[in-house]
Amino acid sequence: MKAVGIILSNIHDKDIPELTSIRSIASVPFGGRYRLIDFALSNMVNSGITTVGIVTKSNYQSLMDHVGSGKEWDLVRKNGGLFILPPFSDNQDNLYQTRLQALSGIMNFLQRCEQDYVVIADSNMVCNIDLNDVMDKHEEQKADITCIYKEMVLTGDEGYKISAVKTDVDGRVVDISTASPMKDVKVKSVINMWVFNRPLLINLIRETLSRTSDADFDLDMVGRNIDKCKIVGYAFEGYFAWITSLAKYFRHNMDLLKKDVRDELFNQKHKYIYTKIKDSAPTSYRSEAKVKNSFIADGCVIDGVVENSVIFRGVTIGRGSVVKNCILMQDSVVMDNVSLNCVIADKNVLIKHGRNLSGCESLPFFINKNSII
Repeated sequence: MKAVGIILSNIHDKDIPELTSIRSIASVPFGGRYRLIDFALSNMVNSGITTVGIVTKSNYQSLMDHVGSGKEWDLVRKNGGLFILPPFSDNQDNLYQTRLQALSGIMNFLQRCEQDYVVIADSNMVCNIDLNDVMDKHEEQKADITCIYKEMVLTGDEGYKISAVKTDVDGRVVDISTASPMKDVKVKSVINMWVFNRPLLINLIRETLSRTSDADFDLDMVGRNIDKCKIVGYAFEGYFAWITSLAKYFRHNMDLLKKDVRDELFNQKHKYIYTKIKDSAPTSYRSEAKVKNSFIADGCVIDGVVENSVIFRGVTIGRGSVVKNCILMQDSVVMDNVSLNCVIADKNVLIKHGRNLSGCESLPFFINKNSII
């Protein structure tokens, strides 16, 4: 294959401390049966990328348990395959702090690869994108760098830095800068997916870090070379979500209750989202069960009311309980006569009889893993 894939698994951990205190953001559960890394990894595999390196940093035991040898993504191979890359940014074994430092720490891996291109992706995004189309455009335009962007209208409450590009009539990037955090401003937002010519990427990393060790990937490495390199933009027009806060995690899980979103993410021929397989029994709906507009995985036992909720594998909901607008992760138990609204329960939570818990969409009520309420 002409490209090697690089996935950064820890870059955005600080955005959702509630969910990343015990795991990397790449292994955050999403959508009933998936982890966030499944989207970046599946996008690469579906595009024929058979060598993928996952750059780790901390709390990556859960990630390693999930991806394993890469079997579910057809990455168990004699040549190429899945690589878990160690969390060091230099010869002093210091942990990296920036995207550039993370890439500098895997320089030996990049140099040993024989592919022409490197596809880089963060792991806090949810989308289903055809990277073959991106790489074809990269080749056709004889680009040095291709930046994937999404046109979006800012809400003013993003809470994180967004890089935006400007392109000319031929699609060439003529400017990259930090987007103004103003409401109702339409920008071409960089979604942190890039295609680089591999030798160029290696040279740019070295050159940029020789000037300053905390250089910004978008502004310092790419932005400073707009006049020297041919950088083109690729507009992604499909469903895209950034998981950058607990409220956005809640909102984008709720998006899965819309049929058009589910179809775009999970029902595209030859563009499936793969995940670790578990041989669970089908969900059991007992005599008192009433379920409406919910996304429910296998292995559950439902004996109460469930509305507008995302329920992960192995969840039990007792008789007389009402669960609305909630996200309940794997193996959580809701006992009888419980009322939940806008609650996010991490794995293995036990909610005892008669509890009444409620949050709101902008501030969901969060319960830590293994808690008893």
